[in-house]
Amino acid sequence: VLSLCCDACKKVIFHVPSALEAGTLVGRVNLNECLQSAELISSSDGSFKVLEDGSVYTTSAVSFSDEKRTFTILLKDTQGHVEKKIHVSLVADEKKKTRHARDTVLKRTKRRWGPIPSVMMENSLGPFPLQIQQVQSDTAQNYTIYYSASGPGIDQDPKGLFYIERETGNIFATRAVDREQYPSFQIICFASTPDGYSPEVPLVHTIRIEDDNDNAPYFTQKVFEFCVPENSKPGVVVGTVTAEDRDEPFTLHTTLKYRIVSQNPPITPAFSLHGDTGVITVLSPQLDRELVSTYTLLIEVRDMEGQPFGLCTTGTAIIKIEDTNDNAPTFKQIQYETQVEENRVNVEILRVSVVDLDELGGPGSTAVYEIIRGNDDRSFEMKTDRNTNEGILCVVKGLDYESAKQRILVIAVNNEAPYMLAPHSQQVVQSTSTVMVNVLDVDEGPVFKPCFFRMDANECDEVGTAIGKYLAEDPETGNSEGICYRIPPGQCNWINIDEKLGEVRTAKVLDRDLGEMKRGQCNITVLAIDRNGKTGTGTLQVVIQSCNKNYPRILKTEYIMCRDRKPICLTAQDGDDAPYSTPFVYRMTDRSLASSWKITRHNDVSVYLSPRGDIPFGIYTIPVTVSDNAGKQGVTQITVNYCDCVTPSDCGRSIRAPGSVTLGVWAILAMILGSLLLLLILITICGCCGSGVMHRHVTDDCANHNLIISNTEAPGEEVMDHNIIPLQNTADQVGCGIKTGEQQTFEMVKGRGHTLESVRGGGHQTLGSVKEGGQPIMDTCRYSYSEWHNFTHPRLGEKVHLCRQDEEQKHSEDYLLSYNYEGKGSLAGSVGCCSDQHEEEALDFLDQLEPKFRTLAETCVKR
Repeated sequence: VLSLCCDACKKVIFHVPSALEAGTLVGRVNLNECLQSAELISSSDGSFKVLEDGSVYTTSAVSFSDEKRTFTILLKDTQGHVEKKIHVSLVADEKKKTRHARDTVLKRTKRRWGPIPSVMMENSLGPFPLQIQQVQSDTAQNYTIYYSASGPGIDQDPKGLFYIERETGNIFATRAVDREQYPSFQIICFASTPDGYSPEVPLVHTIRIEDDNDNAPYFTQKVFEFCVPENSKPGVVVGTVTAEDRDEPFTLHTTLKYRIVSQNPPITPAFSLHGDTGVITVLSPQLDRELVSTYTLLIEVRDMEGQPFGLCTTGTAIIKIEDTNDNAPTFKQIQYETQVEENRVNVEILRVSVVDLDELGGPGSTAVYEIIRGNDDRSFEMKTDRNTNEGILCVVKGLDYESAKQRILVIAVNNEAPYMLAPHSQQVVQSTSTVMVNVLDVDEGPVFKPCFFRMDANECDEVGTAIGKYLAEDPETGNSEGICYRIPPGQCNWINIDEKLGEVRTAKVLDRDLGEMKRGQCNITVLAIDRNGKTGTGTLQVVIQSCNKNYPRILKTEYIMCRDRKPICLTAQDGDDAPYSTPFVYRMTDRSLASSWKITRHNDVSVYLSPRGDIPFGIYTIPVTVSDNAGKQGVTQITVNYCDCVTPSDCGRSIRAPGSVTLGVWAILAMILGSLLLLLILITICGCCGSGVMHRHVTDDCANHNLIISNTEAPGEEVMDHNIIPLQNTADQVGCGIKTGEQQTFEMVKGRGHTLESVRGGGHQTLGSVKEGGQPIMDTCRYSYSEWHNFTHPRLGEKVHLCRQDEEQKHSEDYLLSYNYEGKGSLAGSVGCCSDQHEEEALDFLDQLEPKFRTLAETCVKR
C-alpha cells in the first residue's frame, strides 16, 4: 500500500497495483470514527471483505481494466437503527514505492500462510497440550516473523482452550472439547516482524470439532398416547413417535431406527412400527375394545442406523381402543306385565332394562326405547333414565276401562350411535319385548264428547236465541241422564246454558265491537255433574259471526264546487265487517239529476261526483244510494253548491237546505239599515225632481221610468254573471243610465209599452210581463265577464239596487232587491227589504234577469 487517505464516512482512496492476488491487504479504514457501535460490516463489492479492525482484503484475484475502481463499506447499528457508508476508491498505480528491497512480494505456486481448516476430535483424551495445526508465513525466509492469534478459545470464551507458539506458529489445544457446545472455532492469526510490520494478511483460521457419538437419542415425550377405533382395518395410522439426537446432523450418529420391543397384553401383535419414520399403524384386523381396551408398547430408538453398537433409548406408547357400537342392546326379559287405573295421566307404570357390552355412558351403549306396536292412540310413552339406562313406560293419555280392559304393547331398543357390524360378524336382529298393561276400572265422572266444542252465534241474533247443545255422557252408562250443566262464574256473561238440557243460548245482544265481545269469541269451561257428584269438564268455544246490520253512509254531505268543476270525492263507511262491507256500489236514484250529474268509480270505498256538462250555478241536492257487498243500501242526500269561484273559500255563502233560514244579528242590522237607506233614497228623488236638476241629465224617454238613485258596490265573483245587466258610463250610451258625480242609477220596469235600451247596440228591447205572455229578450243585453268586471271594478264598495214599483197601484212600498259586495268581490249581503204585496209579479220580473234573484226573493218573502 503506497498511500492511505481516510475521511471517515465520506471517502477513502487507496493507491494499489493494477493486479492484486486473493487475500491481499488493500488498506485499513478507521471504522470507529464513522460508527463506533457498528454491529454489521459489509462491502458492496464481493471481491473485497472488511474485518472488524477496518482491514480491507481481497477475496479473489483482482485486476483493474481501468485506472479506478470504487465500492462502499456499509456499517449498521441494528439496535439504534443507524447506518453509515464509507466510499472507497481504488486507484491503480504501477510506480508504487516499497518499504524495503526485501519487501518485494514473491510469487510462489504454493503458500503456507493459508492452511486448510484444522480438525480436533471432541472428547479427545490427549495428551495435552495437543498440537492441531501450524501456520507459517513465506516471508519468514527473509524476515524474523513472530506469530500471534486471537478470537474464541484464545482470548474469548472459552479462554485458554488454544494457544499459538510465537516463533513456530504451532497451534495447540489445552483440553478436550464438547462438539455439542462448541462445534467450531474461528481464530485470527497474525504474522509480524519485530518492528511491527505485517507482511501477511491476518489469517482467519477455522478449527472444526469432529463429532463423536457420545449422545444417545431421546424421545420428545415421556409417554406417547394414541387412540384408535375398534375394528379398524389394518394399515390405519394410529400415531407417530419422534426422537432426537444431539450429535452432528446428517451423520450416522443421528440416523435413527425405531422398533417395538414389547406389547402389553402379550397377545397377538396388534400394531406395527415403521423403523425410519416412527409411524404406528394397525396390524391386527380384529381390535375389540370389549376384549382389550388399552395396549402399552415399549419402543426403542437407536442411532447408527440401528446397528448393535449404536446408542439407544426406550420409550412408552399407550394406545386406547375407542368404542364403537358393535354390540346391540338386548332386553333382560322378553315379556313384562303391569297395570294402571283408568283416566290416570302422566304416571310411570313400568321400568325395563337392557344388556349392552359397549362402553357404559357412551353413545354406543345409551339405550333409546320406542313403542313399535299397540300405541296407535299415543296413550303411552317410553323414556330413558340417563343414570341407570333403564326404559320408563308412562301413561300420557287417560285409558278407558269401558273401551279396553287390557293393552298389549311391543317395545324395541336401539342405541344413540348407529350400529356398526364388526368384521366376520353376522347382522344382529333388533331386540324387542312385550308389555301387557291391565286397565283397572274406576268410578268416573261425566265426559264431554268432544271435550272441546265450537259453536257459532250470529251478531244479529236476539237475546235468548238457542245456538246449540253441549252434552256430556256417563262413561259407565253411556247416556246423559241425570247430568246437570253449569258454567262457573267469571267467564263470558253473554252466554248461558240450560242446567238440565245442556242447551246454549245468548244472554245479551251480541256486538263484536263492544267490551268483552271485542275479539268476537270466548272459551267457556262447562261443568257436568252426575247424580253421585262426579264432575266432568269440557271447553265450549263460542264465536260471534258478523252480520249485515249496518248500511253504508256517506259521512260528509255538503260540498262546494267552483267553476273549474273539480270532481267531488264521496266516501262511505259501513260498521260491518267483510263480507258485509266493501266494495260499495254508488248510484243516483233521481233520473232528472242523473242526466246532469255522473258518478265515476275511484276504488272499493270512494267515487267521484261531477257534472256531465254545462250546468247553471246554484245549489243542488243529489240523493245518492250506496249498497254494500251484501246488497244492503242506504240513501244519502248530497248538497253541492256550484259556485262561481276559484277556490271554495271564495264562496262565502254556506250551504243551506231550501226553506231553512237563520237570521243573525248582522242580518237584522242590515235590514234596518236597508230600510233607512230606502227612505233616504225616496227623499232624495223627491228633492231632485222638485229642483229640476235631473232634467238636465235625463232624456225624455227615461224621465217616465221613475228612476231611483242608488250607489253601487263592486260585485263579488258570484255576481259576475252574464244575466246581470250592467250600466255603461260612456258618453255614447243611450238608455236609462244617469250619472251624477260618483253616483249612477238604473231602473228595470215591468209594464206595457216600457222598453229597456240595449247597452251593447243602443237598440230598445221590450221587457214584457210573464203573466201577459210577453217573451223577454235579454240575451242581447248580456255582457261578457271582462266587460262586467270593467264596469264594476271602479265601483267597489257601492251598492246596486234592482227596483220595481207598481205604477198602477202607486204603492208606497217598492219591491227592492239589494246586493252588497265587499271589496274582496265575494257575495256578502242578502235582500234589503221586500213587500208582501204583488209578490208573484216581482218574482216573475226577477226571473227574467237571473234565476238566482228569484231564489233570494223567495227567501225574503218567507222571512
